[in-house]
Amino acid sequence: MTRPTYLPAADRYDTMTYQRSGRSGLRLPAISLGLWHNFGGVDRLEQARAMLQRAFDLGITHFDLANNYGPPPGSAEDTFGQVLAQDLRPYRDELIISTKAGYDMWAGPYGNWGSRKYLVASLDQSLRRMGLEYVDLFYHHRPDPETPLEETMGALDHIVRSGRALYVGISNYGPEETREAARILRELGTPCVIHQPSYSMLNRRVEGGLLDTLREEGIGSIVFSPLQQGLLTDKYLRGIPEDSRAAADGRFLRPEHVTDAVLQQTRALDTLAAERGQTLAQMALAWVLRRPEVTSALIGASRPQQIDDAVGALHNRHFSDAELGRIEAILGA
Repeated sequence: MTRPTYLPAADRYDTMTYQRSGRSGLRLPAISLGLWHNFGGVDRLEQARAMLQRAFDLGITHFDLANNYGPPPGSAEDTFGQVLAQDLRPYRDELIISTKAGYDMWAGPYGNWGSRKYLVASLDQSLRRMGLEYVDLFYHHRPDPETPLEETMGALDHIVRSGRALYVGISNYGPEETREAARILRELGTPCVIHQPSYSMLNRRVEGGLLDTLREEGIGSIVFSPLQQGLLTDKYLRGIPEDSRAAADGRFLRPEHVTDAVLQQTRALDTLAAERGQTLAQMALAWVLRRPEVTSALIGASRPQQIDDAVGALHNRHFSDAELGRIEAILGA
């Protein structure tokens, strides 16, 4: 009998925190791993494999993808499918695998936005790339200004009823769009269980109404870019290094985003994090997770050690009133 090449850590569930998504039965790890960058066809498969294995060893059971993740588009799902087949297939029922559709994916009028045609076809392609019969969670990735919301939400309902996904959610929707999408799905009998917005210490737009909407509607959230594309780590405290990926790739930080004012803020936050016994990244993750509306913080990684650091945030999620006040003063909020 051939021995498996990968055996996950026996204690993987001992220290990870799992939180319920709104009023649903879906529970997610407080830290989830996103495959937006560093898992594409231009990246090393073995490095991706090492990160996915390490994440699962630490109790991260949720892996977040989208049809266009790569580059090239689709290749992150290909990579995940290979690692699933090689290492994680025996543990499929322990995993929450999500994917999305809503951005440009293929040529012609049916490869973008939010039509029923696009969403169903895209998910079928994603399932083939990953070698799955279903995903646990499928999102509409962004609102479509032209397709009726009833059609888009109806497609999500159909996707669940057809067995392609267990749960559905939305991403990048504003408060009123979220409320209306939730109403339609609720009437169809397929509730919206989660929203994926951007949220960090440096990007607090969701505090302007979306978090209130999620709480009132009983919808969970998984926040992306909680480290603000790396700005809330120690990597850019002195600006963008010339040899960094951000310096050469426009999808990452741009020089105009790394102003002297922002650097002054991140350095002051780094000082506070050190006083709390945390890295800046750990404090930034703990800060978004302090909100009861936030089910999980979605991280990216380029090496396994970054995943260890992120999970370390869970050792200290408490903020005193004085610390929160100091953060507000630093941010000028």
